[in-house]
Amino acid sequence: MERSNFFGLSRPVWLLGWVSLATDAASEAIYPLLPFFLTQILGAGVVSLGVIEGAAEAANSALKVLAGRLSDRAASKRWLVFTGYALSSAVRPLMAVAQTWTHVLTVRLIDRTGKGIRGAPRDAMLASLATPATRGKVFGFHRAMDHLGAVVGPVVASVFLFYRPGEYRTLFALAIIPGTVAVALILLIKEGKREDTPRAPADGSQVVSGANHITSEIPIGTEPIPGRLKAFLVVLTLFTLGNSTDAFLLLQLTDVAGSVRIVPLMWAALHVVKATMSVVGGNWSDRIGRRAVIAIGWTVYAFVYAGFAMSTTLPALLTWFLVYGLYFGLTEGVEKALVADLAPVSRRGYAFGIYNAVQGVGGLAASVIFGLMWNAIGSVAAFGTGAALAITSAALLFVAVPSTDRAAVR
Repeated sequence: MERSNFFGLSRPVWLLGWVSLATDAASEAIYPLLPFFLTQILGAGVVSLGVIEGAAEAANSALKVLAGRLSDRAASKRWLVFTGYALSSAVRPLMAVAQTWTHVLTVRLIDRTGKGIRGAPRDAMLASLATPATRGKVFGFHRAMDHLGAVVGPVVASVFLFYRPGEYRTLFALAIIPGTVAVALILLIKEGKREDTPRAPADGSQVVSGANHITSEIPIGTEPIPGRLKAFLVVLTLFTLGNSTDAFLLLQLTDVAGSVRIVPLMWAALHVVKATMSVVGGNWSDRIGRRAVIAIGWTVYAFVYAGFAMSTTLPALLTWFLVYGLYFGLTEGVEKALVADLAPVSRRGYAFGIYNAVQGVGGLAASVIFGLMWNAIGSVAAFGTGAALAITSAALLFVAVPSTDRAAVR
């Protein structure tokens, strides 16, 4: 692990943060405009919106399992990370030439394929650059940089559309610029040896068991996934079944606002909250434990979805939308820190792959079901279902994963 420098974070952590900032600046200049672009310009329906986003995230997450396995065996994770970012950066601007919703689906699938390739190796790199006592801080910082990029992108998009109204395709094409910057930054990252990786015997076996404790000889890469991690993933699966794509929140806001022009600014404001709370949530989890912070975040999610189900005015929806940022700050980085706490060192890439696959497959089911419910019985029932699943999951977390997060960081 490299020595810490700026604000207790090493140079590779900072570089990975800047890579995420540049990438999100590119992707989030496009994403908040997609619901409008699909439904109003391309003439797609609400169900197709759910299919596009759900399928894209499912492809992304399924690939993370394979990428995670590869990263556990690879001498260098950096080239997997580079390949993933390069693929996304190359294909994302092609949204500018989309003529049908299936074209958008294709671009999103390839874009998310790149994310699937890079996600688990990058998270494993971050885990190796942190100690058990600073994992929340490192992952929280990375999510904060990610969200700062999601502030920059929509703000730039809003300024562009103010001076060039209606030129969505030109805006999409310009996403190539920050994408190229992100790919170039990856080449500056140097990987170091992990301090917490046990030295393997010459016969190819490895002395390791559990998250970080040495107990028995097991062949490298075959350590079992601990039961506590499996329990967490089961509860996470239930939560993700109610965690549909944010595109539905944006669609609800767009319908009430009556215009797409302010949507990028609303999206940027959300990410200001996300960026701030990601640092707070990560540091908080290092002190009071991962499980408690995650449960609070899921509870916030339940209140937000209940608020969207019951609110009909723009000020109320905007308030709930900003509160939504608290959920991300309290869960995204903290969930990853918990996975790193509980996974065997030599199988962290695989563990992160499973974690992301659970989120993606659950997100696909949630998004399709949400779209069907919206069409059949209305948005109130759809948002209400998401709220109910979230609050149930928050309660089950304390039953399924009792007192493991604090123990993991000692």
